[in-house]
Amino acid sequence: MDLKQKVTASTQMRGAMVFEFFSPGIPIILKNAGCEFVIFDMEHGGLSLEQFKTLSIISNSNKIAPFIRIPQIKYNYVARALDLGASGVMVPMVNTPDDAIKIVRSSKYPPQGKRGAGFGFAHDNYINQSPLSYIEKANNSLINIIQIETKQGLENVKEIASVDGVDCLWVGHFDLTNFLGIPGDFSSTIYLDAINEIVFAGNTYKKSLGIMVNNKQELETYSKLGFNMIAVGTEMNILSRSISQILK
Repeated sequence: MDLKQKVTASTQMRGAMVFEFFSPGIPIILKNAGCEFVIFDMEHGGLSLEQFKTLSIISNSNKIAPFIRIPQIKYNYVARALDLGASGVMVPMVNTPDDAIKIVRSSKYPPQGKRGAGFGFAHDNYINQSPLSYIEKANNSLINIIQIETKQGLENVKEIASVDGVDCLWVGHFDLTNFLGIPGDFSSTIYLDAINEIVFAGNTYKKSLGIMVNNKQELETYSKLGFNMIAVGTEMNILSRSISQILK
């Protein structure tokens, strides 16, 4: 079963989010640690598309799926990230079904979308193959991860989930608490009710559910709540915590 099939079937998958350590060895380290995918962050971490191109080539060569969180809903970010070898994009602050449709159309070649055609590049491993066969393969295999992290996004989550081409609803958990007026309160009934709404929307429209966790307990908690695409992060916090535990 390939990654898209796992996403479509809401199979349990584990990965990591990387915000700071954009070293060439990071994808291999994460693969060796048991990750199936890695999400490189462009929204907060200062990653450039040129850096991502190198990381995506290394990731794909070592059979760990590279995703990139782009900084905003913009065709140029979506299409270029995919051309550089991304298995898919994570998009923050998705508030409406129209936002989701824009992302899907930016990611897909015609007739499903408006992605511009360029072949023989990093996204198809520099292979000179039939453009038509690649177009079909790309449209069927890319993964669109839509972040639900605002009050408006939560209010529209069912409509967003209903959009064809949305593959995963990803909770931006801290931002979600911020926008709901309960910053960092993950035990609040307001937050837990929001999580239940997102899970219900995902289950109703057969979308994967994703979130980032910082420890084993959080991973088990969200897995039990119905989340299947779970990434560990941040790597800065994990490294700092591990070193601190040794030194103390």
